[in-house]
Amino acid sequence: MKISVLGCGRWGSFLTWYLASQGIETTVWGRETSKSYTVLKQTGENEYVKLGKGIHLTSDLEEAVLSAEVIIISIKSQGLRELACKIKEFGGETKPVILCMKGLEEGTGKRLTEIMIESGYDKDKLAVWVGPGHIQEFTQGKPNCMLIDGYNKELVKKIADSLKSNLIRFYYGEDIIGSEIGAASKNVMGIAAGVLDGGGFKSLKGALMARGAREVARLIKAMGGNELSAYGLCHLGDYETTLFSEFSNNRRFGEELYKGVKFDKLAEGVYTAKAMMVLASKYNVELPITRAVYNIVYEHHDPLAELLTLFGRKNVAEFN
Repeated sequence: MKISVLGCGRWGSFLTWYLASQGIETTVWGRETSKSYTVLKQTGENEYVKLGKGIHLTSDLEEAVLSAEVIIISIKSQGLRELACKIKEFGGETKPVILCMKGLEEGTGKRLTEIMIESGYDKDKLAVWVGPGHIQEFTQGKPNCMLIDGYNKELVKKIADSLKSNLIRFYYGEDIIGSEIGAASKNVMGIAAGVLDGGGFKSLKGALMARGAREVARLIKAMGGNELSAYGLCHLGDYETTLFSEFSNNRRFGEELYKGVKFDKLAEGVYTAKAMMVLASKYNVELPITRAVYNIVYEHHDPLAELLTLFGRKNVAEFN
């Protein structure tokens, strides 16, 4: 199997490293003007991984697409629609595409596979790779479990079985809506967790976890997915790495936002909070934690006060 990874940032470079470690012929593409690409081209490594022999680095998108049997995309979610159109020029829509990224389109609330389908891709050739795991731990040999989901069960099984290893065990997903919404929304919860960490209220993260999963389950159900997906690997199963880990960008964003420190790395939960407000309105679903994060990030409400207000809301049944 020949795989091209489009995107050479933190996660894209790890995917390249992982695939190559499994003996897969791998090409990794990045924009020539990007800092991530420049670092890899000049040094062959970044702060996370070192690219070994057999890995081809290129800034030629046509070359990356044409040489691949399978394409993996790992970029900022807000740039997916543009990239989908570009790789289609080189026949990218004729090949299986795995989206290894977590997010929603900011202005529309569209899921990532919806963006691909609207861009002319066959849904049966699309899959998503989501679930818990940090590069810093994977590269130390610490294993984790992840999830492959999609519209085509045969493709899901083929990808999961082909890419599994002792380092990553893959489960088969059966709810593409739930998997995408759950994976994206856990980053919003990560921002909330970071604010609680910064304010010294770590003990409230238990309530955040319980209510956060229930909030997301309601949205998934309203959108036609299986609400139980919110309690699987795509969402609740990813809370340890997102709400507690020192390596979580979203948690760190929330913590440093509380402290008034600028965070210069990608925190997808920022865009996702805005997108989820679009979905809340469209599907008439109450998302109090997400709204609180939105108010903190976009309306500049006091971070800790906004979250603590949630715990003063009227009582509700635990599973409501």
